[in-house]
Amino acid sequence: MSNNAFRSGLVALIGRPNAGKSTLLNRLVGEKIAAVSNKPQTTRHRIKGIVTLPEGQIVFIDTPGVHKPGHLLNRRMMTAVHDAIMSVDLIVLMRDASVSTGNGDMFVFDLIKQAEKPAVLLLNKTDKLKDKAALLPLIEGYSSEFEFAEIVPVSALKGDAIDDLLASIVKHLPEGEALFADDEMTDQSTRIIAAEMVREKILQSTGEEIPYVTAVVTEVFDESKPGITRIYCAIYVERSSQKKIVIGKMGSRIKDIGTKARVDIEKLLGKKVFLKLFVKVVEDWRNRERDLDDIGIHE
Repeated sequence: MSNNAFRSGLVALIGRPNAGKSTLLNRLVGEKIAAVSNKPQTTRHRIKGIVTLPEGQIVFIDTPGVHKPGHLLNRRMMTAVHDAIMSVDLIVLMRDASVSTGNGDMFVFDLIKQAEKPAVLLLNKTDKLKDKAALLPLIEGYSSEFEFAEIVPVSALKGDAIDDLLASIVKHLPEGEALFADDEMTDQSTRIIAAEMVREKILQSTGEEIPYVTAVVTEVFDESKPGITRIYCAIYVERSSQKKIVIGKMGSRIKDIGTKARVDIEKLLGKKVFLKLFVKVVEDWRNRERDLDDIGIHE
């Protein structure tokens, strides 16, 4: 096998909620394609971020944070994790190196061991460590139970050691032609990305005021008029009280959410955007097959 042959393949980003997967994916791709929030379980769709380098092409599959299934929504999200693990050439296990190891971390680790596929251990959030020597027990603990192809400490937020990570991943992919064109960043439609950007702003704006019960669907994406795209997004919540929180006093919060999301969407599309947001109360949507299908969260 030639060392300088072009390589390409699918890579799954697997980890606990808040490990930093979406932050990493956005940094690697160079555009905002995944919702980033400090709330767990932000990612629901298997967003592919495509990174093309002179030596190879990496197609990242971002997965929901691994967690205990509860609602039908959670069960579908965990199905997405298992499907991703089984369909890729390489697994990247992403671990928040700034926190102690818990049962959830070991559960994720067990998934990796059961998959019996080559894997890279990515120790993220090194910028939070005062002493990098704190990484050593973590590295020793993981290495004693599984033979990782590479172990790479990084900071997705600061961009530290990202080039090292890409080089480590590419060399463990199979030889082969690129799977996507050089200028492609993702296989997700702009409709879905727009909805993700709105949902990110909701999560950032509401803080701890509402639980993880929001979803966003792009119902209208109209590019018929030159120079402007008209986008209408529906925000799903489960109760009227949550609707009031999202809208805010005199509509102030939803206006702020829309303004911030529009800036990101305009940057992505490269043109003016008219963004209209409205809130739908749909009781128990996380357990309803049809609602999850409408939102685009499939089995």
